[in-house]
Amino acid sequence: MKIFLTGATGFVGSALLSRFITDGDEVTALVRNQAIVLPDGVKRVVGDLSRLSRSDELAMIDKEMFALAEIDVVIHTAARVHIMDDSATDPLTEFRKVNTAGTLNLAKHAADAGVQRFIFISSIKVNGEMTRSGQPFTPDDDFIPTDPYGLSKYEAEQGLLALAKETGMEVVIIRPPLVYGADAPGNFGNLLKWVNRGVPLPLGAIDNQRSLVALDNLVDFILDCIDHPKAANEVFLISDGEDVSTTTLLQKVAKAFGNKPRLIPVPVGLMTFAAKLIGKGDVANRLFGNLQVDSSKARQLLGWQPVVTIDEQLAKMVAVSAKSIVGLKSDLR
Repeated sequence: MKIFLTGATGFVGSALLSRFITDGDEVTALVRNQAIVLPDGVKRVVGDLSRLSRSDELAMIDKEMFALAEIDVVIHTAARVHIMDDSATDPLTEFRKVNTAGTLNLAKHAADAGVQRFIFISSIKVNGEMTRSGQPFTPDDDFIPTDPYGLSKYEAEQGLLALAKETGMEVVIIRPPLVYGADAPGNFGNLLKWVNRGVPLPLGAIDNQRSLVALDNLVDFILDCIDHPKAANEVFLISDGEDVSTTTLLQKVAKAFGNKPRLIPVPVGLMTFAAKLIGKGDVANRLFGNLQVDSSKARQLLGWQPVVTIDEQLAKMVAVSAKSIVGLKSDLR
């Protein structure tokens, strides 16, 4: 299999790249600069999605970048990610530049080159920020997000589906919720560090339900989507199939680290009120609100099943990050 991968040095992309190397696939990776180190045998193409264009101005980049005639599938994981405290003057324009225009220009070039399938890693933010308990998001929900990041992903999805009808190139859209694994970025990674350090957290009385997807499960599902005939031109929500509360998740994290959880049962209403007072309402929603997804389509249509449970992925995270954990504990002494 000949694969063109974007975001190869990112959290999801690097895990995919490792799997492709193990499986013996031929990979070409799009990177932003020549200095980025890639594993032996991986071809590189240097380009920046924010500048991606079909114009004469970038003709030299385009000529090198889109020698895609022999590529079987493009897997597009690169994106301008959601930023809690975005300093951009116009965040939507910046998100659209990469996540919408960059994605669609890449897809157009792939279609022109005869690529068979384009897999787009979107986001559950296309569905929204929160669900009502017991009413999970589905792939067919009729919703247009207002969040700049979610809107840029939604617009990319719409453009890709239209391009598929126009050109015949197959498109697969995957909307994951929070992805966790070793070296997870963002708030989840910070929570892991705090739990491992034994920092008392006021998160012991949260009775919400949130869907997650283990990195191993997401990678396995993407691999299924590469050549499964029934994945063509479909939208999938993907999860571990085991929804947990924030409190339960942190208890599982502590158990994986071999620690006793130090979670103080502070009333959720009080914490929500305090968070809104200091302008952290979005953080409160992520910690206290429900976000459930219905991933039954992936199971029923493709016959896919998760390859790891939450506990198994957490145990693997601890094993993979053992050296850094030892160093972190040493720093605290």
